[in-house]
Amino acid sequence: MPQSLKVTRDVSALVPHGKGAVTSVGVFDGVHLGHQSILSANIELARELDAEPTVVTFAHHPKAVILGRAPRTLTTIEHRLALFARAGIRHVCVLAFDEKLRDTSADEFSESVLERGLESRAFVLGFDSKFGKGRAGGPESLRSRGHRVDIAPKVVINQRAVSSTAIRENIELGDLKSAAEMLGRPVTIYGEVVHGEALGRRLGFPTANLDLFHELQPPNGVYACRAHVVPPPAESGAPDPRERIGSYNAACNIGRRPSVARPDADTLVEVHMLDFDGDLYGQRVELEFVERIRGEQKFGSLDELQSAIAKDVENVRTILR
Repeated sequence: MPQSLKVTRDVSALVPHGKGAVTSVGVFDGVHLGHQSILSANIELARELDAEPTVVTFAHHPKAVILGRAPRTLTTIEHRLALFARAGIRHVCVLAFDEKLRDTSADEFSESVLERGLESRAFVLGFDSKFGKGRAGGPESLRSRGHRVDIAPKVVINQRAVSSTAIRENIELGDLKSAAEMLGRPVTIYGEVVHGEALGRRLGFPTANLDLFHELQPPNGVYACRAHVVPPPAESGAPDPRERIGSYNAACNIGRRPSVARPDADTLVEVHMLDFDGDLYGQRVELEFVERIRGEQKFGSLDELQSAIAKDVENVRTILR
């Protein structure tokens, strides 16, 4: 049985365990190929030192405090925890990035969190990793404190450095292929199934409505997808998020449902899982995008809408067969 991921959300709750940690620090939004390079190097070094592979990350994007605004994330903390666990990280320290943390000096952060709290024995950082007030902390400041610091190299795809910003731009433009190349996996979104208006059920195509926790989704339209029902993020003693409860071919509609809703309606993410019959309310779903079928359309009647959905479902079956 895989070991559960240990998640610590309060620095004061960190308890020494004797092994020490190999630590990586960053937002890790997307957990893309560049991040995966850092994580794999962390795990390899931790194995060499018999230490705990550890990540320090933030519950929300630091730009929300630093700039007063933040981009929609590629992966919320819930999604990142699952991806960290799948990569082999065993401990994640999730910090609330607030004004106090913003104003914490690099030396104070290193001493209180990285050294005293996590007992870090070595570090694996990204080529552009910075932390602490004024971004004064990084590889050189940690080396000056006597630590071993390994740097993961920049990852370049199609002559462009892999970054969360580049992936975000590709997804917003609907270029899921380029985004997937930088992610090292298909574009995915992750959310909790919440109650909707049950219109899909009345039309014969029941849908799971996803609350994405503020994750970025592809442009409006209909997509062929694979839907993976997963446990909640694993904290100590909880189900391991690497395990999937079930996987299904699915048709996903992203949009404002112009055929039945007001023009100012919120954008919804509705997923019809093929050949599935059950109750998913409250479950977590990780949705993997395979191909865009069509853009968002307005139909003149519910009969027309029903016929279009039936055609979409058949297209999904063909694409994913």
